[in-house]
Amino acid sequence: MSALTALSHSVVYVHDLDEALAFYTEKLGLEVRTDQTMEGFRWVTVGAGQQPDLEISLMDPRSIHDEDTASKLLELVRAGALGAGVFRTEDCQATYEAFKARGVEFRGTPTERPYGIEAMFSDNSGNWFSLTQPFGA
Repeated sequence: MSALTALSHSVVYVHDLDEALAFYTEKLGLEVRTDQTMEGFRWVTVGAGQQPDLEISLMDPRSIHDEDTASKLLELVRAGALGAGVFRTEDCQATYEAFKARGVEFRGTPTERPYGIEAMFSDNSGNWFSLTQPFGA
């Protein structure tokens, strides 16, 4: 019997691929893994340098969904209704300060939670993420 071995890609819907790519690389410091056009479809992925086995696919939903579905997805993204994940850091306060200096918008300051220290931020499309320093890190 075969089994799943890992999650290799995760999709984050964005409004503009070029703007999103600039945000994720320049503001969050992620590296570009893929940026190529195949049969009219642009495939863009980024990832953390210390985690080569996971890629975040920045995707314009208009490239894979019908107009009505894509419009609804982009409305949800713009409204900040979609949580896209958790980025782990060894020092939440320092990362918060660095990101804030680069123009990343946060929903609050780093706060102690039962699982660690967390600050919530949004990308330039409206997706929100948790920036978390787990206890013991």
